[in-house]
Amino acid sequence: MRLPLAALFLTLLMSAAQASPAPQQVDIPLSSGVLHAQLYKPEGEGPFPTVIALHGCGGLGGHSDPVLPRYRDWAERLLKAGNAVLLPDSYGSRELGPQCRVKESHVKARRERVADIAASRAWLMKQAWVARDRISLIGWANGASALLWAVRPQSTARDQAPDFRAAIAFYPDCRISAGLGWSARVPTLVLIGADDDVSSPPACRQMVDGARGRSALARIVVYPGAYHDFDRANTPLHAASASSDATAPEHGHLGTDAEARAESQKDVAEWLAR
Repeated sequence: MRLPLAALFLTLLMSAAQASPAPQQVDIPLSSGVLHAQLYKPEGEGPFPTVIALHGCGGLGGHSDPVLPRYRDWAERLLKAGNAVLLPDSYGSRELGPQCRVKESHVKARRERVADIAASRAWLMKQAWVARDRISLIGWANGASALLWAVRPQSTARDQAPDFRAAIAFYPDCRISAGLGWSARVPTLVLIGADDDVSSPPACRQMVDGARGRSALARIVVYPGAYHDFDRANTPLHAASASSDATAPEHGHLGTDAEARAESQKDVAEWLAR
């Protein structure tokens, strides 16, 4: 029985691999150079709601994989919900590796990465399969910090085309934005773990609270007990008790990274469906 069982297991693995959609590389013109991006697109002519997904300081892909598991997991989840997903490669396009430990980065969140966001949006607006009024942003860490700069009123596009529909920032560095009196021109959701020791949950709370009354809708969800990178794709999900706090809708209810990841998937889906 061992050989048939092994063969069955191998067949199941191969079927799962075949079922996983493969992204298509697209080239987006920049003012100087070309921005390479990976595109996940539903079958059909559309028009489809589209999400521009912004990688963190580790980059978009690895040596043998154009999209790291965390971003692939999210892209496939968004794809199943009917969205196209465009993942610009801000580092690889400039022949750079991971930038997490680089002291003097030549690709700034507030500068080159905001330009990449604008170029990605401009490219998408020319695609017939894109629902032009339903282009949203999602970003992680450094990509989320770039997102915060991109949705500021000062960064609005010069054309009259529809603006971004929504923005979702996973554990951005909010300290500079909080100090500058950040506000957003599109509905923006910040997701962060309460025990994040890389980004600053208090600074993100200060940033969002300070934007009230002079900004588009801005909200923060703080997941108790969760750390930085809580949504990575290899976090095992498991059952645990959850505290229901209906009086605090902006706070997550679950305590571990895995539980926060599951909760964030619901929060993302609800924010994009607004």
